[in-house]
Amino acid sequence: MYEHLKRLTGPVLRTAARLEAEGLENVPQSSGVILASNHLSIVDSTFLPLVLDRQVTFMAKAEYFEGGSWPTRIVSSFMRGSGQVPVDRENQRAAVASLDACLRVVKDGGVFCIYPEGTRSPDGRLYRAKTGVAWLALKSGAPVVPVAMSGTDRVLPPGRVLPRPAKVKVTFGKPVDLSLYEDSAADAGARRAVSDLIVQAIAEVSGQEYVPVYAARAKEQGLSCRTASVR
Repeated sequence: MYEHLKRLTGPVLRTAARLEAEGLENVPQSSGVILASNHLSIVDSTFLPLVLDRQVTFMAKAEYFEGGSWPTRIVSSFMRGSGQVPVDRENQRAAVASLDACLRVVKDGGVFCIYPEGTRSPDGRLYRAKTGVAWLALKSGAPVVPVAMSGTDRVLPPGRVLPRPAKVKVTFGKPVDLSLYEDSAADAGARRAVSDLIVQAIAEVSGQEYVPVYAARAKEQGLSCRTASVR
């Protein structure tokens, strides 16, 4: 189903978005790897897999698996048909179970992509990472490759129903050096430090301004007062 969906929609989406990729050599060709990406739009999970030959598994909020407008139905069809992992962010036990499922993907040699911010950026800036990405990295021992999505927020900004043409670029940085924190998955302080290192690596690749608060809290407090540029 995954390859069928890519063959069916890939050429059209690549052309419409003038899709480009940079740093593909940083993604292993066969072993398990974690892609840690910024998150600008619901269509991030649609465009990122199109630049890789390997299947990419995501953990995405449960709402992404539900229908609605026709653009979100396309995304939900891809999510359900390609074996992606839904997460209920309001249920802590369900969220932990989802992380366990993602860990199995990586340990089995697969490509797993996570959005460390936990939700889409409200204004194009990069927000504080949650520690799930660190737990996954330290438990699996897999390399963590920072990813920068650019242009997807112009294709389908949050709140917009219909997509519009815009250039999309996916940039893969060099794996983050986490050697100082090996075997520290049970240490909360280490998980916090690793999460901060990973989001710093994303910022270096994306060029986004970093905001040291959680994106969800920023949304609640109305802090999304301006749009930052993403190179």
